[in-house]
Amino acid sequence: MKEPKIRIKGFSGEWKRPLLEECLEISNEVNNQNLYGKNEVLSVSDESGVVNQIKHLGRSYAGKSLSGYKILRPDQIVYTKSPLRQKPFGIIKVNNGETGIVSVLYGIYDAKEGVYPKYIQRYFDPSNRINNYLLPLVNKGAKNTMNISDETALQGTISIPPTQDEQKAICNVLDGIDAQILASTSRLASLKQMKAASLQAMFPQEGETVPKVRFKEFKGEWDKQSASDLFLSIDERNRPELPVLSACQDIRGMIPREKIGFNVSHDTSNEVTYKRVKPGQFVIHLRSFQGGFAHSSYDGIISPAYTVFDFKDKERHDDYYWKIVFMSRAFIDRLRLITYGIRDGRSINFDEFKNLLFLFPSKEEQHAIATFFRSLDRQIALHTQRLEKLKQIKAACLDKMFV
Repeated sequence: MKEPKIRIKGFSGEWKRPLLEECLEISNEVNNQNLYGKNEVLSVSDESGVVNQIKHLGRSYAGKSLSGYKILRPDQIVYTKSPLRQKPFGIIKVNNGETGIVSVLYGIYDAKEGVYPKYIQRYFDPSNRINNYLLPLVNKGAKNTMNISDETALQGTISIPPTQDEQKAICNVLDGIDAQILASTSRLASLKQMKAASLQAMFPQEGETVPKVRFKEFKGEWDKQSASDLFLSIDERNRPELPVLSACQDIRGMIPREKIGFNVSHDTSNEVTYKRVKPGQFVIHLRSFQGGFAHSSYDGIISPAYTVFDFKDKERHDDYYWKIVFMSRAFIDRLRLITYGIRDGRSINFDEFKNLLFLFPSKEEQHAIATFFRSLDRQIALHTQRLEKLKQIKAACLDKMFV
């Protein structure tokens, strides 16, 4: 059999493609003597693996009698045979914890000599696109009916390296990537939580005139003015030489269409009617489900259906500060008061927006707040990019490290 496209240094030789019955054997240990109780009942999930029901789920979902439950020991392979709609081919995990018991809906297997248990789990990872699945005979129309025996499940095939050492090496590489993904995911979640908490603390809430958390050099109440006193609409056209911008669903705001990830067809002859938006200006676009306001860092043109607006007195305001305001959940919730039936595709009227009142600090304090959030947004963007890169690396490994 052929070799994988990427191979860990030091290993050679053709891979094998045996039936699973040549790699695994069924474990028939049953809890007939009630050696294990509800405190030892285990469950299996794709995200968490094998977990104790009471410790991780808060309660046991086992029935009154546990005598028919199967015993699951460390390093054994457990397979959820019930083909659920979300996981039509079941879930395969290695028990990395203590001995416990599982429902008869699970199949339990021991790895035979020369087979590394975790390799079986890695091979049948749902994200492994070359995975031929454990159940070639499963009824895909089934939902919660168990229609596969422990023996039938072993009729599937698997591609496997010739040595257990190579199997372990592959798992170690993927374990390392997963550890980095987990760390990046955790860090990204922490940064997003910090931003959400900061938006609550660093801006006045309803009934307040100053925020709860403030840079120590700033004092006094924030100013209060209507949007009509702060902003004016801009309608500059006939600049077809500028790049066409589109509204992005994240912190980037308005970006060139070629950077958005897909092509948007339009009649280029109409670009003379498109509106110009300059760096530091704002756009009211049609995506009202997320607020519908986007900041632009680019000089470009946008659909004439959009509204461009700017500050009446640019010397008094920091545009990044207002970018944070317009993207905040508090502002989006306020929009619901002035836009009935808010939904994707509903345009927000600039005249309606002008009636909103805003509390805001001096430009110096705006700048301080903007600098804080700009740094936070930069970190969130970097960790988002890192996480996406790690996922791409893992996908490439799953694609090229298996046969």
